[in-house]
Amino acid sequence: MQFFLYEIVARIVAIYLCFDCGRDVWHGFVERKTRPYSPDFLDWFNPWSNIVAHRDATPIRYWIIMGVHITTFCSCLVVAIFGWWHPNT
Repeated sequence: MQFFLYEIVARIVAIYLCFDCGRDVWHGFVERKTRPYSPDFLDWFNPWSNIVAHRDATPIRYWIIMGVHITTFCSCLVVAIFGWWHPNT
């Protein structure tokens, strides 16, 4: 039963994070900048959420932030599809 609850919680959190990071990536590509403020709950604890990086003015910072968002999106998508693995020991 405990394994089943881990799977449910892991997939719910992964779906939420996947949606949130996907939205950040989408807005980053469309607006050509990272968002300066988000009313999202998880961004309250993220010090990188207040940094605005324009693609033309600061391309290195922009691509680093977008790379972090894309990596988080892909890893959360994998967890949402396949679930969370933990050892049986």
